[in-house]
Amino acid sequence: MTTATFGKKIARIEDPALVRGRGRFVDDIHMDGMLHAVFVRSQHAHARILSIDADLARSLEGVRAVLTAKDIAPFLAKERIVVALPDKNYLQHHDRFVLTPDEVTYVGEAIAVVVADSPYLAEDAASLVVVNYEPLPIAADCRTALLPGANLTHSNSTSNLIAECSSSYGEVDAAFANAPHVFKASFEQQRGVAHSIECRGCVARLDEVDDQITLWSSTQTPLIGARLLAELLGRDDTAVRVVAPDVGGGFGPKLVFYPEEAATAIAAIMLRRPVKWIEDRREHFVATTQERDGLWDAEIAVGHDGRILGVRGTLIHDHGAYTARGLTVPQSSLAALTLAYVVPAYHMDCKVVMTNKVPVTPIRGAGQPQGVFVMERLLDIAARELGIDRAEIRMRNLVPASAMPYKKGFVTRGGIGIELDSGDYPACMQDALRLSDWEGFPERKRQARTRGKYIGIGVANFVEATGRGPFEQVSVRVAPNGLIYVATGAAAMGQGTKTMLAQVVAHLLGGAMERVIVSTGDSSKVSMGFGGFNSRQTVMAGSSAHVAAVKVRQKILKTAAHLLETGEDDLEISGEFVHVKGVPDLKLSLAQIAKSSTGNPGYRLPGNLQPGIEATETVVIDAMTYANGSAVVEVEVDAETAEVRVARVFFVHDAGTVINPAIVDGQIHGGIAHGIGNTLYEWMAFSEDAQPLTTNLADYLLMTSTEMPKIILAHRESPSPLNPLGVKGVGEAGVIPMSAAIVSAIEDALSDFDVRLHCVPVKPSELSELIENASRLAR
Repeated sequence: MTTATFGKKIARIEDPALVRGRGRFVDDIHMDGMLHAVFVRSQHAHARILSIDADLARSLEGVRAVLTAKDIAPFLAKERIVVALPDKNYLQHHDRFVLTPDEVTYVGEAIAVVVADSPYLAEDAASLVVVNYEPLPIAADCRTALLPGANLTHSNSTSNLIAECSSSYGEVDAAFANAPHVFKASFEQQRGVAHSIECRGCVARLDEVDDQITLWSSTQTPLIGARLLAELLGRDDTAVRVVAPDVGGGFGPKLVFYPEEAATAIAAIMLRRPVKWIEDRREHFVATTQERDGLWDAEIAVGHDGRILGVRGTLIHDHGAYTARGLTVPQSSLAALTLAYVVPAYHMDCKVVMTNKVPVTPIRGAGQPQGVFVMERLLDIAARELGIDRAEIRMRNLVPASAMPYKKGFVTRGGIGIELDSGDYPACMQDALRLSDWEGFPERKRQARTRGKYIGIGVANFVEATGRGPFEQVSVRVAPNGLIYVATGAAAMGQGTKTMLAQVVAHLLGGAMERVIVSTGDSSKVSMGFGGFNSRQTVMAGSSAHVAAVKVRQKILKTAAHLLETGEDDLEISGEFVHVKGVPDLKLSLAQIAKSSTGNPGYRLPGNLQPGIEATETVVIDAMTYANGSAVVEVEVDAETAEVRVARVFFVHDAGTVINPAIVDGQIHGGIAHGIGNTLYEWMAFSEDAQPLTTNLADYLLMTSTEMPKIILAHRESPSPLNPLGVKGVGEAGVIPMSAAIVSAIEDALSDFDVRLHCVPVKPSELSELIENASRLAR
C-alpha cells in the first residue's frame, strides 16, 4: 500500500456530508427554548438618535426583549469593538459600537435588537420600534469628503481623513525627470459586496453550570472572535468559546467580528436561553462589510525600449464609516502594484477617507486586484503609445527567475521586508501565451471582423502575497482507537482545509485518509491561532500540521521499535499498521501503539518515552510567500448592445508545491468567476445622500453558470523555501488578474472604435456611450 498523499487528486473529505444534505451550518443548529433575534437598523446615512420607543414591540406576545445600547451597557466591559490592526498611519480611530447609542453613520447600522419566540415575530416587532432621528450632514463621496469644509462622517471628528500611508523606494523623481516617455491615467474601482451563498449568522448559548458562553458563528476567525468577545464581556478566555460550523463561503467579510455576534451573545446571557440570528440577503447589502471605492491617479516612466524606469501616483480609498479591520485593503493595493515587475523607483501616496457608507474590509484579494489593475493598465497604455506588443512589454519587465529571491524596496504592514521567494514569472507568462496562441490571435480577430464580430484578447500578470503569519496552531494525536485526530483554529469555509490537513498528516502517518479526523475552527480545541484569510491556511496550518505529524511519526516508530524489538529504520507505517519492512505480518496497529503509550500504574512506559502519541506545533513564519501567475482572456463584444462575453480564460499559476491539484483547480476556478463578476456585473451603488441603491440580486448582478467561460488551467511548481512543505497560497489567485486582463481584451476587441477604459465594473451603458461617441466622430 502506498502512503503518499501529496500531489494527488484525492476526493475532499468534507464532501460526503455536504452532497447528502448533512452539513451543519449555523441555521441548522436548533436547541430547546431557542429564541430568535432581529436587528433594528438605521434608515439614515447620518443622523442623531433622539429617542427609541419600543413599547409597542415589547407588548407583542412572544417578544422576550427589545435591547438598546442602554440595556446592554451593564454587560459590556468595553463600549466599542476594538479590532483595528495596529498601524502608525492612523490619524484617528472610530471603532464600532455593539449597538450604537446616539449617532448613526451609515444605512444599516444596528440600533436595537428584538428577541422573540420566532424569527417572523421578531421581524414584525422590529418594524414597530420607532426611532426618532435628527438628520445630520452626509459625507457620501470620498473625493469631496476630503475638501475643506466637507460634511463630517462623525460629528465629533475634525476631518474625514482617517489615515495616510505610502509605499516608496528608489529615486522616483529623478526617474521621471530623465525618462524619455511618461504616460498618465486615472482609474476608478467601485464598491462591491462578497455575497457568500450563506449570509452571516450566529447562535449563542450560556451554559449556566460552567458559566461558559458558546457562540456558533459563520466566521473565518473563531479564535480571534473568542478573544474579542471575552474582552467585550470582561470574561476569562476559558469562559468564552467560539465555534465555526460548516461555513457557506467567507470571501473576506466573515473574518471580521461584528456587532451582531456580540449582541446575540449578550441577549443569550440576559435571557438565559439560546438565541439565534440569521442575516437575510437584504441585510447583507447594508450591514456586512464591503470593499473599495478606489480612485487612482498614476503615471509610468519608461525607456524607448519599454523598460520601466518608475511608477508613481496617488490613491484615495473609501474606508466607510468605521474602522472594522484595518488598512489592509489600501496597503495591499499599494504593495501589489509593482510586485511582478522590475520597477527601479516607486512612490504611491494614499489617503484613507471616512464616508457615511458601510465599513470597508477585505474581500477576496484584499486590495491586490486593484493594484494589479493599475499596473497592468499602465503597461497597456505604454505598449500602445510605444507600438510594442502588450505581451512583449511585460516580458521585458517581469522579474526574471535568475533574480530569485528578489528583494523589493518596501516592507509589509508589520515592517517585514518584501522578498519574492521563488518562481519563474516569464515562464508562466510564456505558458499562458502558448496555450492561448497569442501570436495567432490577430488572424482570428481579422476573420471574426469579416463575420461582423468584435473579439479581443488581453493579458495580465500578478504576484500574490500569501501565507500571512505569524502562525496557526495544530495538534495531532493518535487515539487508543487507532484514529488520528487533528485539531486547529484554522477555519474551513469551503476551500478544502480539512482535506488539506488530512493529506499533510496522512502522508507521514500511513496514508489512510479515512482514519484522519480533522476538527477546525473551534476555540476550545487549541489555544492560539487566527483563522482563514490572505490565502494562509495551507502555508501556516499546513506547516504546523506537518511538523506535528513528523514528531508523532517519530514517537510511533520509537514506541513500535521497543515493542517489536527492532530498529526504527527497519519499520514503516502503512495504513493503520506499523510493520517490519519486508515482513508485513510482523506488525502492530496504531491502536495498540497508542494504548501502550497511555501506560499503566506502576509500570514503565515503552522505551521510557513520554506518554501519549501526540504533538502540538505552532510553527512561526514571519515572511510571506509569493505565488504568481498569468492570465490571458478572450472576449467577444456586441458593438450594438455593449454586451461583453468572456469566451475563454487561459490561466497559468505557480502555488509552489501542490498538495491536491483538484482543490487548487477549484480555488482558481472560483477566483476567476469572482473576478469576472467584479469586472462586468457587480456594483454596489449609492445615491448622492449615501442611500444604498442595489440592495437585491435583481439590481446587484452576480455571475451564474451561463456566464462562465471555458477555462484552460496549467500549473508550475516553484517550491517556497520559507516553509517545510514548499507551499504557497492559492485561494485568491484567480480573482487578482481578471479585471486587468478582461478590460485589456475589451479595448482590443473595440480597437476600431479606439475605446479607452479606466473604470471597473465596466457598465454596458457607459461602454455603449463610448462606442457611440467613437462612431459619431468617425462619421
